[in-house]
Amino acid sequence: MQTKLHIKKGDSVIVIAGNYKGREGKVLEVIRATEKAIVEGVNMVKKHTKPNAAHPQGGIVEKEAPIHISNLMNKDPKTGKPTRIGRKLDDKGKLVRYSKKSGEEIK
Repeated sequence: MQTKLHIKKGDSVIVIAGNYKGREGKVLEVIRATEKAIVEGVNMVKKHTKPNAAHPQGGIVEKEAPIHISNLMNKDPKTGKPTRIGRKLDDKGKLVRYSKKSGEEIK
């Protein structure tokens, strides 16, 4: 059974540990099997590629590598600081995520 993650695709996150500490970006993809996420502009690596349709020359391409979810925290929509996430029922009876710091709903 896979664990419930506090980060989803499209979330704004802040890196709280590692070489990219303090950087923020948008989550492009979540890999649930390894509990990692790919964040825009974070953990960049150089990858050697063969010529293909996207890169006819081939060569060295710089792209984002996965970063462990424990090194990421959601960004508070009100203050812009890292925050924990909670879940609660809204007035329509739907489960929504909210920021523990400001109480603001996270979309």
